[in-house]
Amino acid sequence: MGAFATAPPCTMSLQIELTRLSAPGTVLLQNLRIDVPDGVIHTVMGQSGSGKSSLLSALAGTLPEGMVFEGSVVLDGQDMTHLPTERRRIGLLFQDDLLFAHMTVHENLLFAVPAGPRAARLQAVRQALRDAELESHAQADPATLSGGQRGRIALMRALLAQPHALLLDEPFAKLDASLRMRMREFVFATVRNRGIPGLMVTHDASDVADPAHLTHL
Repeated sequence: MGAFATAPPCTMSLQIELTRLSAPGTVLLQNLRIDVPDGVIHTVMGQSGSGKSSLLSALAGTLPEGMVFEGSVVLDGQDMTHLPTERRRIGLLFQDDLLFAHMTVHENLLFAVPAGPRAARLQAVRQALRDAELESHAQADPATLSGGQRGRIALMRALLAQPHALLLDEPFAKLDASLRMRMREFVFATVRNRGIPGLMVTHDASDVADPAHLTHL
């Protein structure tokens, strides 16, 4: 790994104390505590409608109007509960890769790199492409990539923003079994190497990275 791979601080942790998460007239979740150490992906399992995605929205600060989160979110010792989304330093990875169709792979990655000297920003993109083993695809149209390649680029783009935690919303759900396994291994290894906490929601038990870090809703 190069310099970019170790850019985030080496010790991170995420603590979630949820008293209640509610929509108008409905309590989705209550009395939930999750502690995620650095380099670990904690998995939250539950069926559709159990509040998994709403939990991630609460952590990211993107809850729709009318929904209420009661509790606290502490990341790297800092209380994020009332901070705006852009100040939380939390990355997101979804089922859909959400790559910009009008940009090349390189441009998609560069878009995520924080402001700074251009040479350093370009080096960060080159390192991300090496980490994803997609150096030869820098100038490719994202539409020409396979599902696994797009997934790797989406992950690298999320990490280039140098988040202090990563939230994963069923990122493997649309992949076939073989690709799903490879992408899981890649994501788990990348989070471990970056030394950041990850929280993944899923309904598939095969996505569980570590049974010791598993919460059922």
